[in-house]
Amino acid sequence: MNYRIISHTVGRILQLEAALLLLPLFVSLLYRETDNVIAFLISAAAALAVGLLLTYVLGKDDRLLFAREGFAIVALAWLAMSAVGALPYVISGAIPSYADAFFETVSGFTTTSATILNDVENLSNGIIFWRSFTHWLGGMGVLVFIMAIFPQESGRSIHIMRAEMPGPTVGKLVPKLKETARILYLIYIGITIVEAILLFLGGMSPFESFVHAFGTAGTSGFAIKADGLASYAPHLQWMVMVFMLIGGINFNLIYLMLIGHFRPAVKSTELWVYLIIIVVAGVAVTFNVMPIYGSFWESLRQAFFHVISIVTTTGYSISDYNEWPLFSKTLLVVLMFVGGCAGSTSGGIKISRFILLIKAVFRDIKQMLHPTAVSGVRFDGKKVDDKTIHGVSTYFAFYFIIFFVILMLISFEPFDFETNFTAVSACLNNIGPGFGAVGPLASFSAYSVPAKFLLSFAMLLGRLEIFPILLLLMPSFWARK
Repeated sequence: MNYRIISHTVGRILQLEAALLLLPLFVSLLYRETDNVIAFLISAAAALAVGLLLTYVLGKDDRLLFAREGFAIVALAWLAMSAVGALPYVISGAIPSYADAFFETVSGFTTTSATILNDVENLSNGIIFWRSFTHWLGGMGVLVFIMAIFPQESGRSIHIMRAEMPGPTVGKLVPKLKETARILYLIYIGITIVEAILLFLGGMSPFESFVHAFGTAGTSGFAIKADGLASYAPHLQWMVMVFMLIGGINFNLIYLMLIGHFRPAVKSTELWVYLIIIVVAGVAVTFNVMPIYGSFWESLRQAFFHVISIVTTTGYSISDYNEWPLFSKTLLVVLMFVGGCAGSTSGGIKISRFILLIKAVFRDIKQMLHPTAVSGVRFDGKKVDDKTIHGVSTYFAFYFIIFFVILMLISFEPFDFETNFTAVSACLNNIGPGFGAVGPLASFSAYSVPAKFLLSFAMLLGRLEIFPILLLLMPSFWARK
């Protein structure tokens, strides 16, 4: 293990976080929030000091970076960013408890949008901006941002990108990894700006437009009102719905469509399955909730908004779906595990993994019936090697083992099974709200401090897709050879 390069890279990331903390500081200055200015200034100074120490005193850029270092850098960087990112909440007094502030920050960076706040409307503008900005940063990945703006540190930086980007596989859009990272972030920024402009033209204030665009592009739904998006006009909800849908699509496909290559998108199995799931689930929920809303069009808007919000793991809401019929609630819980496309900003297990697993199961059944037959798994017309299939199977095994271990540990909390089950589901799949006491109009504030740290751990596991965080707990992972 190359400890010096790990320290060097994590230090640079904290220096970047120090610079990014200046943005909410400027927002606080704009709104004359003096206490927040001091809080962000102290937090930025702390991030800069620790970052410089790790980079130039303890670290060294010796350009030796392998897969193991990549996993360690990603996991430690996200923990460090969350630890420092919690400081503005505590120093400003917005969230006095560090455990609560850490939970809120991890929820932001992991694009989960689970919150401990019951009075979000009382937050200052600077804190709201930082809260929303964290999940915009976490949506595409902070280390991908590092690769996009800083000189290339190593030809092996694909290890960092693969450890941070969600999905079974991550490749390059263009030959140079730095250019790939830059393209991804340009698309991401473009989507954010376009949505912010449309929301502003639709009637939101400039501030509201940007914080909601941050949440939609990052497929994380930190609301700035207690009722989510319910108090906004229906046409604004439809706009958000469209951009949530876009956020759940593989960014590689979005790039190809932007440059006029539509054939890969048309042939993408994952994209078609993603759209079919949304349409089928949306129609089913529409007819199931019609007795509640009376109107077909109101039922359609409510159903599709929440189906898209759950599938893309955004977590925005426009009503309390706790009051829906059991069928619709059960369907939403199932969709919590599905997630969006690989290579998107969505959480969840990812549709591509389900496709590969199902195809592998049918291949094995075929081989049982015809032992001498030679058959393989194909995805989008290409043969999938056994290593990839094994990786998908391993991911599912680890995922559900971890899920049930966390569920058993959280069961000591004084809540019913529905609340605990969906709380773990919402955190591990980076969705945000669950059902019961953690529904869309509630919060996670009633959980104990150990439970909040455990759920924060679940959010990090979900965002980094288990292995980078899990490897930190293995002594053999830290061996020098």
